[in-house]
Amino acid sequence: MTISKGDGSSAERSVSGCRIIVTEDDDAIRERFVHLIAEWDGGQVVAECATLLETMAAIRAHEIDLLITDLNLPDGNGIEAIGALRALQPRAEAMVISVLADDQTVLDSIEAGASGYLLKDADPVDLVDAINDLMAGRSPISSRIARVLVKRLAERAERSTTGEDAPKMTPREMDILWGIAKGFTSDELASSLGISRQTVPVHIRNIYRKLQVSNRSEAVFEAARQGIIRL
Repeated sequence: MTISKGDGSSAERSVSGCRIIVTEDDDAIRERFVHLIAEWDGGQVVAECATLLETMAAIRAHEIDLLITDLNLPDGNGIEAIGALRALQPRAEAMVISVLADDQTVLDSIEAGASGYLLKDADPVDLVDAINDLMAGRSPISSRIARVLVKRLAERAERSTTGEDAPKMTPREMDILWGIAKGFTSDELASSLGISRQTVPVHIRNIYRKLQVSNRSEAVFEAARQGIIRL
């Protein structure tokens, strides 16, 4: 694991000072990702990791805004790192960049806390654009991954019954949910509601958990289907 020599003094989470861990066991790919971030003035790589063990240590050692991780690692699965990040740093985001696209792996990754999922074997990854999208509250995903999620939504709708109890949302969660439905970014939600930008992702994750969804589109669809909001 290579730790950056920066002083790590970025005060607040923002795209202009995004603190990032990059986990990738392929040296060439990892170095390319790190180089792209280094050339971009919006982020700082605080740790470069090649194994799950290194990633776990980096998550404990650094306060970060984003984990970019592969899944197939020499000593385990990146999903474990995503779960650890969610437990230790719930306001941080996670994005998968992997060759794996089977339904179960995708769903396990997103349920563990990944907000983005890009495929290495698809179009070349525009890493900076993907980071900007994710930190703005969107979910960058490859088209094949989107199809997995749409399929999951359809299956859930078929299994659901009209008599099921809708989950209870707090007033703040309802405010956030309406903002999501209107397409507001995390920054816009924080500004319009007069709350800290750092708390918006926490509310969004609580909404996802209650609705059993994994991204904004699913949240709006499921909330409307259950009658929590009316579009």
